[in-house]
Amino acid sequence: MRVEESQLKAFLLDSGLIKTDLLKEAEEEAVKLGKTLREVLLNKGYAKEDELKRLEAYILGIPFVDLTRETIPPQILRIIPEPIARKHNIIAFKKTDGDLEVAMIDPDDIQTIEFIRKKEGLRILPRLTTSESIQHILRQYQKTLEAEFGEILKKEADTLKVATETRGDKGDTETENLKKLAEDLPVIRIVDTLIRHAILQSASDIHVEPMEKEVLVRYRIDGILHDAMTLPKQIAPGLVARIKVMSNLKLDEHRLPQDGRFKVENEEYRISFRVSVLPVFDGEKIVMRLLPESVKGFALEELGFWGENLERIQRAIRRPTGIILATGPTGSGKTTTLYTILEMLNKPGVNISTVEDPIEYRIPHINQTQVRPDIGLSFANGLRSLLRQDPNIIMVGEIRDNETAGLAINAALTGHLVLSTLHTNSAAGALPRLLDMKVEPFLIASTVTAIISQRLVRRLCPEHEAYKLSRGEITSLQKDINLDRVLEVLKREKIVDAKTAIEKVEWGRPQKGEECPEGYKGRIGIHEVLEMSESIKELVMKNSTSDDIEKRGREEGMLTMLEEGFIKAAQKITSIEEVLRVTSE
Repeated sequence: MRVEESQLKAFLLDSGLIKTDLLKEAEEEAVKLGKTLREVLLNKGYAKEDELKRLEAYILGIPFVDLTRETIPPQILRIIPEPIARKHNIIAFKKTDGDLEVAMIDPDDIQTIEFIRKKEGLRILPRLTTSESIQHILRQYQKTLEAEFGEILKKEADTLKVATETRGDKGDTETENLKKLAEDLPVIRIVDTLIRHAILQSASDIHVEPMEKEVLVRYRIDGILHDAMTLPKQIAPGLVARIKVMSNLKLDEHRLPQDGRFKVENEEYRISFRVSVLPVFDGEKIVMRLLPESVKGFALEELGFWGENLERIQRAIRRPTGIILATGPTGSGKTTTLYTILEMLNKPGVNISTVEDPIEYRIPHINQTQVRPDIGLSFANGLRSLLRQDPNIIMVGEIRDNETAGLAINAALTGHLVLSTLHTNSAAGALPRLLDMKVEPFLIASTVTAIISQRLVRRLCPEHEAYKLSRGEITSLQKDINLDRVLEVLKREKIVDAKTAIEKVEWGRPQKGEECPEGYKGRIGIHEVLEMSESIKELVMKNSTSDDIEKRGREEGMLTMLEEGFIKAAQKITSIEEVLRVTSE
């Protein structure tokens, strides 16, 4: 019952879902990378999963169901226990008389169908669906965070212990008390529940913030902090102690900041947590950064790179030497971009080494070193040692000081490809920043090949509104952005018709709904890529300002982040409001 690649290819062409040249390109890449045609089509964005699944359902003669907006009655949903549903991607969604309709991703999984048939004594009718539908329904097994905490707190209210305040000579006693507190069953359940819900909601950070009378828990989802739960103040010491135990931190240290890590894994996910504990007025604030280790390698296109920007990066990557810099504020996806480039370059014939703080994701066959300033292993010392390890490609987590900048430049001059990050607001701003670090202008001009600047914008949900800008809005926006240039690119890339005026362009904006309360889900990058042309090298040699460099870059075809953001808003990927929110400095 599996669809053969030759069948899929024939039906794709017949249905007109994909052009012949794109299909041929995807086939060649599938052979080269040892992947299936389906995987390549999805990775490159040439086809959507629901389109392919509908086609497969048609070929196999199995009905297709879209459950992304459905709510399944609990009595039907729970016919298939949650562990089996999650492990085998199978959902019960409709029951009539002696028949049970189940949605699956793999209709070849006869064993699971047979197991459910025997267990329930029902005739099983398989239906094909998408992974998005399965994930949407799996979330319905979960109780809400408030309901789950309500139950824990109600049951365990009497058994929750309060930490004894002990200081001075009683350090050992305090440690023992905190250890007992951390092993307290209700505290363990509360921390586990907090973590599980953060993972289910695809949060990037968990904030546990002590206040005068309660503890506030917040999740950062798609770059925005949301209040998740308030807990009784008496839980705070136990909560902090539990997280410190998991992160292998000192339990009796309350006056100094601490950093640690721990890992959570099961059949569905493997996530590393980076933990920061900071003393504040009402206790200790904890921030946990979630770093999924099971993330599949991204493609640059999936990160939001396209058109000229993508070509500029690919040209820089193909060069055997030089420096590629990623710039932007904390949390703008710089490291993910560099990791994606590293994965593209990760071939058996090259030696890739990194020095990072911290190591966010583990990549097979890449030698990753963690910075340890407490024992003298700084970026500069780590990089100095790396150069004696015969590397072809080096990634330095961040250029923070003159010494690291000088070593990175020397590494590029001696035949290495160097990737690194800098904290600047624009691509052009990276060059004066290197000059501030006392790097000679001629060295910057001869080593830096490309600078990427980026921000992350939230993606619009599939259900969104389209609207046109009024004359007044266009006049107001023209002060910050050249809309004529945006329109020119939209026409060149055939996103809008060649005769369309700016007043006729339709832009996307969020539409709030039950499934998408914010109107946004997920994030994508907006970028500007500055290539070091001869004229920009001349400007660097003259110690020009970032404004002059940016002006020259734009004259040579560079799209600014704001302009690329507006193009994505015209493609209904994000909204103008979201682009302005992340780019306004």
